[in-house]
Amino acid sequence: MTIHEVARHAGVSPMTVSRVVNGESNVRESTRAKVAASIKALHYSPNLAARSLASANAVRVGLLHSNPSAAYLSEFLVGSLEQSSISGCQLIIEKCEGPDSERAAIEKMVRTGADGVILPPPLCDSEEALAAVAEADIPAVVVATGRPAAGLSAVSIDDFEAAHQMTRRLLSLGHREIGFIMGHPNQTASEQRYKGFMAGLHEAGIRADPKLVAQGYFTYRSGLEAAEKLLRLPKRPTAIFASNDDMAAATVAVAHRMGLDVPRDVTIAGFDDTPLASTVWPALTTVRQPIAEMAREAVKLLLDQIRRKRAGGDAEPVQRLLEFTLIPRESMGRAPRTLARRFAR
Repeated sequence: MTIHEVARHAGVSPMTVSRVVNGESNVRESTRAKVAASIKALHYSPNLAARSLASANAVRVGLLHSNPSAAYLSEFLVGSLEQSSISGCQLIIEKCEGPDSERAAIEKMVRTGADGVILPPPLCDSEEALAAVAEADIPAVVVATGRPAAGLSAVSIDDFEAAHQMTRRLLSLGHREIGFIMGHPNQTASEQRYKGFMAGLHEAGIRADPKLVAQGYFTYRSGLEAAEKLLRLPKRPTAIFASNDDMAAATVAVAHRMGLDVPRDVTIAGFDDTPLASTVWPALTTVRQPIAEMAREAVKLLLDQIRRKRAGGDAEPVQRLLEFTLIPRESMGRAPRTLARRFAR
């Protein structure tokens, strides 16, 4: 399979296919999507060996990860690997074991030849990681941050509006006592989701009850602890909105253990729409964050910045906001008219 066959299949010129493969920005999104579809349909893979011989400037993209959610990380890696293959760049993946190792991991990437770095959550908000990138003076793209750092390109969704819309959806079903499980405080997206939830309550004239808010850390275990706290309240919430799918799935498990029916007794909603959301029972209502697409976009943005820098130009930071979608599934129902008092003792 050659680039010319891909061009014929997509109805574009070989030069356009080359621009898409190389992650260049001067291609219309509709054309880019058409070419990407042809590449996938024809199973086209760039000849990386030939391209390396043709150019001494092979691009190496560093991806540093430290996400507690395996489902989120899996989606992110798939998107990154797919786009790296299409763009013909080398992806260097490095796991960060904790805050103390962030700087060392970035320095290692630079030593091994990384031309730029992608920082998914929680590293997108880490002062240590951002400082290490600035000191290394290499291009970087942060992903899924609620507050992009100055001077860096970013790919994200509107976390505030996504949480706001989900809260409005729950309110429209008659829920007034809505519990909320917060995400890890080390991520700015957690704050934006909480603010969106609060804005929805305020808009409906509902006074927020601090007892209905529990701290989570984006892990399944933290979701278990938060759900226990909320579902054991004397006045149990009729709905619980968790800041990610891992914690929402944990809430479903706690509800089942207590003998509660989901969604008849309690509605449960999550965030992200990772594969976990559709494998638990009942399937989770959630906010679809296009994780794989965000990773692909981050690779393309970073490649464009690296090439601009190599050409001696300025790489102006780009803030790219992708669309989110509310996904209603079986875990969401109308508020019960009378609150059941079935607690498992």
